[in-house]
Amino acid sequence: MIHAKHLSNGEALDWAGETRGVWVDARDPDADDLAALRVAFPLNRLALEDALEHGHWSRAEQYPEHEFITLRSFVHPETPDEFTERVSVFVFQDAVLTLSSASTRALDAVWPLVGREAVNTPHEVTYELLDHTADTFFALADGLEGKLDALEERVFLNARENPVAAVFELKHLLAHARRLATDAREATALLGRHADCSPQDLVRYRDAQDSFTRAAGRLDSLRDFLTSLLDLHLNLQSQRMNEVMRTLTAVSVVFLPLTFLAGVWGMNFHHMPELAWPYGYAFAWGSFLLVGGLLALYFKRKGWW
Repeated sequence: MIHAKHLSNGEALDWAGETRGVWVDARDPDADDLAALRVAFPLNRLALEDALEHGHWSRAEQYPEHEFITLRSFVHPETPDEFTERVSVFVFQDAVLTLSSASTRALDAVWPLVGREAVNTPHEVTYELLDHTADTFFALADGLEGKLDALEERVFLNARENPVAAVFELKHLLAHARRLATDAREATALLGRHADCSPQDLVRYRDAQDSFTRAAGRLDSLRDFLTSLLDLHLNLQSQRMNEVMRTLTAVSVVFLPLTFLAGVWGMNFHHMPELAWPYGYAFAWGSFLLVGGLLALYFKRKGWW
């Protein structure tokens, strides 16, 4: 499906091969659509292959026919999940062509802006697409921060729960997001260095590059926070294990003298005065309770129990 819009006034039109002063947006183009686009625009073969390749990474290039950049971002950054979307932009002298397998968040956000004072040239359209793509990474970071806060509460409030699987799942998603943001930043920087555009457009491209840099920095901070959270969980588990071992040790020390006394009075010697004493049994139990109670009280006051 191919749509077009005038860059000067934003008027939408059914594309009939116009190649000047228009933004042509082709979403999920079939073979006939691609043939019509190749007839109308001098599309570089390598750029078109990159635009049509499924899962291609973000990159930019300056071709003799046009400038080209392709960007990947997340479909549902607020959720977040690993599903990504991609838009490829062909920047001509007086027209811009975008190719995508489906509508993207950036395309839906920028399409209504065309024709306004701030968006009326191919490079301005390209900048807005870059800027709104960068916004998806900030939205992803916001969604991940909410998940990390909830995970942190789980680590502190539920000692029995093991968050390691959730931590590594989020770390995998963060690594994937950071890689996409870094690729987009490098592609934007390359486009800004080689694009044939005005100084104002170069400033815009540097602004978009800075947005991707800040997004990658936020994702790095979240990844470091996850690492710290995992270390904190392991330290808490070690502390709880130490408390358990201390309690078990205290209990063992309480029973150690009792075991000694029971062993002494359990020996089979004939001449043991306590065995013939009528109160020997009560004396033994009294000794057990007294020694055990004193040791337990001592450990309690020391905070070992």
